[in-house]
Amino acid sequence: MLNHAVDRKRCASCEHWSGWRQPGEEPGTVIIEAETSEGLCQGGGWDNSERRARSACGHWRIWEVLNQTPP
Repeated sequence: MLNHAVDRKRCASCEHWSGWRQPGEEPGTVIIEAETSEGLCQGGGWDNSERRARSACGHWRIWEVLNQTPP
């Protein structure tokens, strides 16, 4: 498992990416399985294309789960 910084604005932390991930234990991070993890872009700049977790595009939007503050 790898920690990935949200501020890098890559697919792993994007609302449009459907690959496996989970919020990191530290704020501002996402956990991905591997650098080669892939997921489908859904509604973003690469709509319906397989994208790696560390890919980037100009349509990045923060994954909604990361925008929520813990109670």
